[in-house]
Amino acid sequence: MRIMGLDVGTKTIGVAISDEMGWTAQGIETIKINEERNQFGFERIEELVKGYNVDSIVVGLPKNMNGTIGPRGEACQQFAERLQEVLNMEVVLWDERLSTMAAERLLISADVSRKKRKQVIDKMAAVVILQSYLDSKQ
Repeated sequence: MRIMGLDVGTKTIGVAISDEMGWTAQGIETIKINEERNQFGFERIEELVKGYNVDSIVVGLPKNMNGTIGPRGEACQQFAERLQEVLNMEVVLWDERLSTMAAERLLISADVSRKKRKQVIDKMAAVVILQSYLDSKQ
């Protein structure tokens, strides 16, 4: 049973996959998207779902610090709804407050250069989101 984690941004989607036991999350790629052209990477996500035998998907929900949902959170909710329709599988929204900051701190502590951090930050944020979800299930 594998679970996919997604960090949905305005230009990219970070993708992470759990191991088969559902214990750990690993970042696998970053998908380029274009919201203005309604290109959300659903085809690539579907390929990954089939290739990794994914059973469910966790989409990060960016909430404001006071728990409310702003425009970015609403966009993620709409993305999750469309993804669930396209793939006909369970899509869970997961509070991702501070996940990008946590990913940034992990990369800095690993002494990753600023240039490389920019290239992998979305994938790492997806790992943080998915690992948080997996940990809550233990």
